[in-house]
Formats: sequence, C-alpha cells, structure tokens
Amino acid sequence: MTPTRTIDVLLAQYADSHRHPANERIHFVCVPLIMFTLLGMLWSLHPSLAVAACAGALCYYLGLSRPFALGMLALALAMLAVLALMPPATVLPLSLAVFVAAWIGQFIGHKIEGKKPSFFDDLRFLLVGPLFVLGFLYRRLHLAY
Repeated sequence: MTPTRTIDVLLAQYADSHRHPANERIHFVCVPLIMFTLLGMLWSLHPSLAVAACAGALCYYLGLSRPFALGMLALALAMLAVLALMPPATVLPLSLAVFVAAWIGQFIGHKIEGKKPSFFDDLRFLLVGPLFVLGFLYRRLHLAY
C-alpha cells in the first residue's frame, strides 16, 4: 500500500467544499483573479514584494508537487508580466476592485454549495485553491501532478 501524498490529501479536502458545478465554475474564475489581484496589490507597493510572494508560494508548491510548482511558476510569471505592462497608476485601484468582486463571487459560490470556505479551517487552503484550479486543467490535458 502506497502512502497518500500530502497534495492528494489537500486537494481531496478542498474538493469536499467545492462539489457544486456552479461553485466550481465560480472558483475557476475567481481564484486566479484573487491571485492576480493579490500580486497586483503587492506590486503597487513594490514589484519585489510581488516577486517575493511568488517565490515563497513556489517553495511551498515545490514541496507538494514539482508539476504543480512548474505550472504555478508559469502562471505567476504570466501574471507578473501583465502587471509589469500595466500603467502603474491603474494597478492598485483595479486590483482592489477586482479583489473585492472576486471574493464576493467566492462567497456566493459557497452559499450555493452550502459549505463554508476551506480556509476557515486551515489557512493552507488559500494556497491550495490555485492548485485545485490548476489540477482541473492538468486532468483535462492528461498531465500528472
């Protein structure tokens, strides 16, 4: 019998409160938006803060799964590139507005689901959410994680 990987356990626990199709669709949109806007808020303070946050998250992801860490690296680089191309004066106001809207979406999804967000029980799930979305993409592309 092979031991269960931590990433498998975390994804299964996260999936327990994300089974309703509408909640899943909401998360597939809102989770990346929240990630992007968090980076945007940090970027508006100083770009190195956004890069440092990405580096920290990537270290955590690397401990869970190399394929997930590589996917998150690609996503983080794309998001940082978009932020670098945006007019600096627009980053913070846009990030704040979209951040609030995306969290409202998340809570609507959980109201539909009838279950509280996973991070209320364990803050690690704030970092697992993006992996849940990426895992869906990996499964569609038949990639292992």
